[in-house]
Amino acid sequence: MDLLQMKEITKVYSDNKVLDKVSLSIKEGEIHGLVGENGAGKSTLMNILFGMPVIHSTGGFEGEIIFNGKKLIPKSPEEAMEMGIGMVHQEFMLIPGFTIVENIKLNRERTKPNLLSKIFGPKLEKLDKEAMAKDAKVALKKLNMSIDEYLPVAGLPVGYMQFIEIAREIDKKQVKLLILDEPTAVLTESEAEQFLDIIRRLSDLGISILFISHRLDEIKKVTDSITILRDGEVVKTIKTDEITIVDIARLMVGRSIEIEKKDDENRVVSDDHILELKNLKVNMPGERIKNLNLNVKKGEILGLGGLAGQGKLGIANGIMGLYETSGTIIKDKKELELNNPRKSLNSSIAFLSEDRRDVGLLLDDSIEFNIAYSSLELHNQFIKKIGPLNLMDRNAIREHALKMVEELDIRCRDTAQHTRYLSGGNQQKVCIARALTLEPDLLLVSEPTRGIDIGAKKLVLDTLVQLNRENNMTIIITSSELGELRQIADRIAIIYDGQVKGILPPDASDEEFGLLMAGEDLDKVVN
Repeated sequence: MDLLQMKEITKVYSDNKVLDKVSLSIKEGEIHGLVGENGAGKSTLMNILFGMPVIHSTGGFEGEIIFNGKKLIPKSPEEAMEMGIGMVHQEFMLIPGFTIVENIKLNRERTKPNLLSKIFGPKLEKLDKEAMAKDAKVALKKLNMSIDEYLPVAGLPVGYMQFIEIAREIDKKQVKLLILDEPTAVLTESEAEQFLDIIRRLSDLGISILFISHRLDEIKKVTDSITILRDGEVVKTIKTDEITIVDIARLMVGRSIEIEKKDDENRVVSDDHILELKNLKVNMPGERIKNLNLNVKKGEILGLGGLAGQGKLGIANGIMGLYETSGTIIKDKKELELNNPRKSLNSSIAFLSEDRRDVGLLLDDSIEFNIAYSSLELHNQFIKKIGPLNLMDRNAIREHALKMVEELDIRCRDTAQHTRYLSGGNQQKVCIARALTLEPDLLLVSEPTRGIDIGAKKLVLDTLVQLNRENNMTIIITSSELGELRQIADRIAIIYDGQVKGILPPDASDEEFGLLMAGEDLDKVVN
């Protein structure tokens, strides 16, 4: 029988209809995939089901939800959870200063009586920390995680944080439906494979899974059926084994999505080094770099790969001075001052952070200001003089933002919209637009396609290739997806234990890449 039925769900924000009579159903124990481009309405649909406040504060929704045989109008996440619905959000909902145990058991703490509680009531019961730790261990063990449950969440690699989010939901005994919104976006390929096995086990236990992912190979591999959204409407609902990945992608985006690496006969990768890293150390929690040496050639696309926690993310963050860094960084034959983000930006280096919400964006400012603010601050761009005064040229800012919105296909109401209310993929595109506005000759890009759909991924990767080919921009791209690096990079450096384990061409064998990622030495490594 159907555990969940959502019938003709419609949602309007102001005059923008983001969902138009969307219907889907999920059977007990079924893994149901929900796919669509960023902005297609997936997150809005899940916010309705989970009773998120943003839905009710903006006029509610139309349509009917039937869950476990009863009509459901969730007015809050607490009410949805009481009904047996759990959700792992695309953006983390963890408290950094709390331990893993405290995050997993938050609002479901276990207590034990003491003398005061026996006299004055259960509100004075003491936390049963041993029982809570035991529960957390059980949940983590289901995810094959061996980690000290008393560690604080702050500073852990993002992959660990995602598993902790999932462990919190698994720990809820009454869960009948688990909504997973991009759960593997921050995981490496090996971690994601492990996670898919966990989803199958949960399904075998009778828990229904609503699985939202932009990784279509995962959707194809793990789901029983799929609902495809485009522009707020259901395009198709079909059994997974009756449709190919290519057809899913075509229905999602309505256009070809093949990513091509165009070879330019006139393109030359110089033997000169635009960047030299010598004995680099970066104290980035979970991604530390230890005495790393690496040279980057002018005009190349250099990929940085490796497993989570081995240090690949620390390189770009160290170059930009966002974490304590020592060693030597030479840019264009000149030594770069360390631990000074402004100096790095003024050296014609731009950075696209893997943490777009906390580092890459001013969430409560407009799209147009987010795109322009770095250039305003560093280069006095978009400034007009009126007598002795320097004022922001808002018309120039808006005109430039409109151009970037069109070129990068940023889906928004208008350029005055706050970035907080954009989908994850469109937030990422705003970060790219801001970096490009600086007109750098070296672009550092960390996890550029994390959490964005296949159509947006194509646009991002094509944009990077275009910048490299047409502007001769050197690009260092850090990614957990080896396939992504192999598509566009000229060379791929594998980072292991905070150092460069080896550098391979993109057409090297899977075995060679696998050995380097595992920390094994190769007889011959291309440098």
